[in-house]
Amino acid sequence: MEHCPYNFYSLRMDSTPKKSPLQPRSTIFSMFTRTKCCSIAGMMKPSMAEANSGLSYKKFVHFALEETKKHTQLIPSSLQENFNCLKAIDGKTELEMHSFGSSNIRLLRSLSVEGSDGMQVVNVFRDLNPLHDVISRQDYKEKYYKHLIPLGLKYAELLPWGGRITTESMKFFSPIIIWTKFPPSEQKHHVLYSAFEDYLKSWLELMDQASMETDVSQIMLNLESQHRYLTWRAEKDPGHQVLRRLVGETHAKEIIRSFLFNGVDDLGSKTFVDYFPEYKSEDGTINQKRSMIGKSFESRPWDATGEFIGNSIT
Repeated sequence: MEHCPYNFYSLRMDSTPKKSPLQPRSTIFSMFTRTKCCSIAGMMKPSMAEANSGLSYKKFVHFALEETKKHTQLIPSSLQENFNCLKAIDGKTELEMHSFGSSNIRLLRSLSVEGSDGMQVVNVFRDLNPLHDVISRQDYKEKYYKHLIPLGLKYAELLPWGGRITTESMKFFSPIIIWTKFPPSEQKHHVLYSAFEDYLKSWLELMDQASMETDVSQIMLNLESQHRYLTWRAEKDPGHQVLRRLVGETHAKEIIRSFLFNGVDDLGSKTFVDYFPEYKSEDGTINQKRSMIGKSFESRPWDATGEFIGNSIT
């Protein structure tokens, strides 16, 4: 291909598995081109005009690193040896990866893909990912998300709901999720950056307040919850399609499982169908459907108080 039409930016931070079970699992901001969106991810195809206007998403990564350094000492991850820079199949597009860890951050990683040309559409997910299901765990939601509801409402007004999200994906989101879609513009870029700053600062404050878990059984529950999420993302993340076109199936799989969702092969032994048996086909393979339930949410399934109202949405 002459030009790769994709610019992909993804940043994620995971807390250590031994942190309090009520601490949000991670903070994630990612963008990539419109194929389909799943938990905390979006897609972007910026036009050349946008590229020339100076609207760069690299400043998101820069801010995340500098702000996080105010709270903890970041150390380069061993992943950096194998995942740093990679040329795409077209020989022009470049993937740039960074990864760090600390005493209270299991993994902070970023991936940016610099391409050119394309449509003018931006899809974005932004959330403080819960460690446990906020729909069924009222205590979890009350303790760590109730005071953040005003923050979520602020950006829900500025960045309207972006369309359908499958029922299966909702269990990995919080009431303050931002899911939006719009043509790129300088004004929206500034709103996104402001949201990114506020959400990241909130997550870092939660990280600072978290206490070390000492109950072995609870630590194991935390690990399983984290592994379940990583297993879902590694199998169902739409970024796989984008990466496969950029670097081929082998490299795409390595980046997905070993970098973007590092831990899926280390934090637990359960398989995708162990966690999500409804996706098991008769021949034992994984059903490739996005949703087995067949229900999706075209409007925000939480009310202004953070209560889930999705069950009443038809």
